Amino acid sequence: MPRSAAAFLFFVLALAGCQPGVPAPPPLPDSLRAELVTKTSDTPPSEGKSICWADDTMPAIIETVTEQVLVRPEQRNPEGELISAAVFRTETAQRIVQDRREVWFRTPCPELLTLDLTASLQRALKARGFYRGDLTGQFDAQTRRAIRQYQEPLGLDSERLSLAAARRLGVVAGEFAF
Repeated sequence: MPRSAAAFLFFVLALAGCQPGVPAPPPLPDSLRAELVTKTSDTPPSEGKSICWADDTMPAIIETVTEQVLVRPEQRNPEGELISAAVFRTETAQRIVQDRREVWFRTPCPELLTLDLTASLQRALKARGFYRGDLTGQFDAQTRRAIRQYQEPLGLDSERLSLAAARRLGVVAGEFAF
């Protein structure tokens, strides 16, 4: 492809990404967002042996945009010398990018959350730099905080361990049907 055509294509794609109303791209393959089910009732989406769910509230995502708005343009004399500098004002606006929502997500069943599994979870989180405590096997505040720090960039802002995150960390194996 000629260089100018490639540059034009890049420019068009960049502009398309700036247009309001353009749908967000699908979740990345490593995202946990695909595991979330919008909560419409107090009962989990499905039941069955070894199928456990947790619910949580995903916080709203708010974007703050700050712009410099021209109040008065610069003024120059006929020779091009600056008479007065341009004057700008700062405008700040916020908008909700994603509303707060309640969700269901699969989680390891309570009978799986043994001392050994929790210690393995702590070890896996520690190896990735999220957990800094001792490997106690206790599902304590420090462990929950590390779970949130691990899951949040993947699209699940919760201190409750999702089944998908447990699989990614290698502490739970196997496939479970919904």
